[in-house]
Parts: sequence; C-alpha cells; structure tokens
Amino acid sequence: MKRPIIRIDEEKCTGCGLCIVNCAESSLEIRDGKAVLVREALCDGLGACIGHCPEGALTLEERDVEAFDEELVEQRIKEQEEAKPAPGGGCPGSAAKVIQRPAMGGCPGALNVSLDKGVKITDGGAAPSRLGHWPVQLTLLNPAAPFLKGADLLFAADCAPFAFGDFHREFLDGKPVAVACPKLDDAEAHMKKLADVIRYGEPASLTIVRMEVPCCGGLEMIVRRAAEESGVDIPIKTVVISTGGEIVHDER
Repeated sequence: MKRPIIRIDEEKCTGCGLCIVNCAESSLEIRDGKAVLVREALCDGLGACIGHCPEGALTLEERDVEAFDEELVEQRIKEQEEAKPAPGGGCPGSAAKVIQRPAMGGCPGALNVSLDKGVKITDGGAAPSRLGHWPVQLTLLNPAAPFLKGADLLFAADCAPFAFGDFHREFLDGKPVAVACPKLDDAEAHMKKLADVIRYGEPASLTIVRMEVPCCGGLEMIVRRAAEESGVDIPIKTVVISTGGEIVHDER
C-alpha cells in the first residue's frame, strides 16, 4: 500500500540514536554507526522521530510499503524487553558494593564496607581513585541503591573520563556515578533504567558530563526523557567536554 514512511539520509546520519529514543514503535536501530529502519511494517509514518534528529537526516516520503502492523510492533517491543540482560547478569563482578575511601568523602550514605584487601593509595603523588561504589554501568546499577538517596548523581558518557584528565577530582569526588554510551548502547533501555534510578533512588540532582561530539547529545535526551518518565522534578545540569580534554560548557 502507498503511505508515508520514514526515510533516512545515511550521509547526514551520525548514529547519535536520538531517533531511536523517540520512536515509540522501536522501528529503528543503529547498524554500523547509522540509523536504519528495521522493517516497514513497524513504522507508523507519523514522523515523531524527525524533530529530534540534530542533523536533519530524517524525512517522510510516500511510497509503496507494507501496511503498519500494531501487533508486529507489540511483538518487537516484547522481544526487546525479554532480550535485555537481567540486572547483574549473574557475573560476580556486577555485585553492588560501596568502596570506603579514607579522607575523600565517598558517596553520600556510604556503608562502612571495605573491599577484599582494602584500598591501596600509591606513593609518589599518584592521584587516588575517587570512585565510591560498584558497579558504574547504568545497566547494572541498582535503582534503589542507598548511596543514591539525596546525592548529586553523575551521569557520564563512557568517553568522558578518558578525555578529561582530572575527571575524578573535578566531577566524581563524593558523587555516585552511572556511565553509558548513547550511540552504541540501547538508548531506550537506558532511558527506562534511569527513570527507575530517579524514581526509586531519589537523588537530589543530576549532573550530565558528556562529550562535545554530536552523537553524545543523546545522553541529554536520555536524561530529559527519563526525568519526565519518572514524574520527579529533579534539577539537571550539563557539562560538555571537548575531544581535546577541555570543559567547553559548564552549568554547575
């Protein structure tokens, strides 16, 4: 049948994933760094994703395609939910723990728990870690972890700690952290998980630390949608790091 359907300009697409986050039918996904339409029958042709593309890579075109299939959409969403790894994934390294850091504050509400052989602080002026808990991947973070309550949650792009040399002292000290990648990860799953973290963890505020590259803008979209989904009015601040390792935008 002839009807409107999404068209993706591969040359303009940067793979930021914002269209995926804003497609309620889950008809899009990232393949080889580009957004693609999984199947014509999954796209309702309403174009809700178009206004969220920062590169103008999305348009609607009318052509002969499969009819929109709501049952197929429900099936795909269900399959995606079932395919998500269970929290912790059964890996011992994913077990939640608080890390006691002497004289460095740690996370608010941190428990007096030490790791296997304690914390070793090296000599010679080496900067000690400021990480106060484990795990840090958003997918593995317990939404009800006690160290989240009343804290300033740091939500960082995976690349940010590598680009900014003083990340621990400047951003991490005394804050719980969750890290994610808006381009390579499941942005919709991250949005829902972060909504649970805001809703059940009850952090007092949230600071986004992201890179200046266009695809990393998806991190902000994840946060905004998560806050809306949670129903919690939480203050949100953004810090942007350049690929050269400089702070180019700071709302703190």
